[in-house]
Amino acid sequence: MGQILKIAKSTYYYQINKYATVDVNNYEQEVISPFNDSRKIYGARKIKAILTRKDIILSRRKILQIMIKNQLVFKYTKLKYRNHKSMVNNDEISNVLNREFNNKQPNEVVVSDLTYVQVGC
Repeated sequence: MGQILKIAKSTYYYQINKYATVDVNNYEQEVISPFNDSRKIYGARKIKAILTRKDIILSRRKILQIMIKNQLVFKYTKLKYRNHKSMVNNDEISNVLNREFNNKQPNEVVVSDLTYVQVGC
């Protein structure tokens, strides 16, 4: 049929899919009910996961549009800073020299501040 009318296949399928759009307003209640069931905690990502389990395909953007339209604002908690104790430089080092720096041979003992030692730069 496309050869007779001289229409490309892509044009035919584009026109079919153009008019097969889904009306988002049909899914408003499907978005609102999980939101209210979750005590107004779930956002668009979790609602999308719930709808996917029900075989309802809706993008996060469409879910957000429905939520904004119905003034659904989800609660969220701000991540608090937690101080973690560092285990760096806590190893006990034995005092081998016992502050006796009188050497019998040159370069027998080398002592330095670690801030001046260059390692693999």
